[in-house]
Amino acid sequence: MKKCLIVDDSREDRQIAAKYLRKFGFQVKHASDGAEALGMCEQNMPDVILLDHFMPKIDGLEFLKRLNKTRGGGRPVVLFCSAESDAGALGRALWQGAAECLIKPFDADLLDFKLHQVGALVEREAVSA
Repeated sequence: MKKCLIVDDSREDRQIAAKYLRKFGFQVKHASDGAEALGMCEQNMPDVILLDHFMPKIDGLEFLKRLNKTRGGGRPVVLFCSAESDAGALGRALWQGAAECLIKPFDADLLDFKLHQVGALVEREAVSA
């Protein structure tokens, strides 16, 4: 089972995303900020990271910089999420290694599409099994 780490300071957003990801067959863990997430990644690197842009302590862009310096940090597929469509920030996220960007709020269908697009989900049959 693939592992996904949801990094978001909004408890509600984490719960909604977790519901979708479990439906797609992911084992889900949560972090409320980038600092907590980095510690979790150092212990057990996930396959996918759903990463919020604006968070306390370490925001999404800084998290990406630090993740890249972490052992195995290039392995996870990172989906960068933001409530704002700031083209500069989204571009920096992609430049720093995010596989794709999502504008919040998003629904299960869009998340499913993005996960397939970046190769984190391969076939629908495997997801529903």
